[in-house]
Amino acid sequence: MNIFNFLKKLFSFSYKTEIETDTMKKFLIVGLGNIGEKYHNTRHNIGFRIVDAFVKEHEGSFETEKLGDIAKLKIKGKTVIVLKPNTYMNLSGKAVKYWMQKENIQVENLLVITDDLNIDFGKLRVKGKGSSGGHNGLKDIQDKFNTGAYPRFRFGVGADYSKGRQVDYVLGKWSADEESAMIERIPTSVNAVTSFINAGLANTMNEFNGK
Repeated sequence: MNIFNFLKKLFSFSYKTEIETDTMKKFLIVGLGNIGEKYHNTRHNIGFRIVDAFVKEHEGSFETEKLGDIAKLKIKGKTVIVLKPNTYMNLSGKAVKYWMQKENIQVENLLVITDDLNIDFGKLRVKGKGSSGGHNGLKDIQDKFNTGAYPRFRFGVGADYSKGRQVDYVLGKWSADEESAMIERIPTSVNAVTSFINAGLANTMNEFNGK
C-alpha cells in the first residue's frame, strides 16, 4: 500500500469513528401526550409534563418544528433532542421515527416517557424493551419500528376507575392529592431522565425503578 492509500484509509477510519462517537453522544427524549388545552394536566399527558420540567431544569426551551415541539440541549458533552409530538397520542410513532432518522439517533439512545395504568401512582419504571401494555402511543411506536426493543420510562398513574371508565380516567385531571404529590415525583422523574443520558439504562433502572 502506497502512502496515499494508507493516509486515505487512515483518514476514512478516523472520520467513521468520529461519526460513530458523535452518534452515540446524541439522544432523543420523547414525552408522550395530546396537544390542546383540554388535555393539559391530564394523566395521559404526564410525558409532556416530565419533559417540560426536564427542559426547564437544563435551561432550554421548545420551538415548534415538524411533527412536534423540539428542544435541543447540551448535557455534559452530549446532544439531547427533546420531543413533544403534535400528532396526538395514537400517531406518536410518526414523529418519533421522523426525528430518529433526521438526527441519526441510535435506538438505544431513545427514551419514551409515558403514563402507565398498571403501576401505582407516582412509581417509576424504566425498561429497555417491552410490549405496549395497551398504551396507544407505545403501540404506534412499536408498529412504526416493528419492534418493542426500545427504552421506555413509565410513570404510574394507578387504576382508580370503575369498569369501562379507563378512557375517562386517563384523560381526566389529576386529583388535588395527586397534584400535591407531584411536587416530589416530577423532580425525581427529571433526575431519572438525566441519569439515562449520563449513566446509561442499566444504572438508571437500578437507581430509580420502584421509587
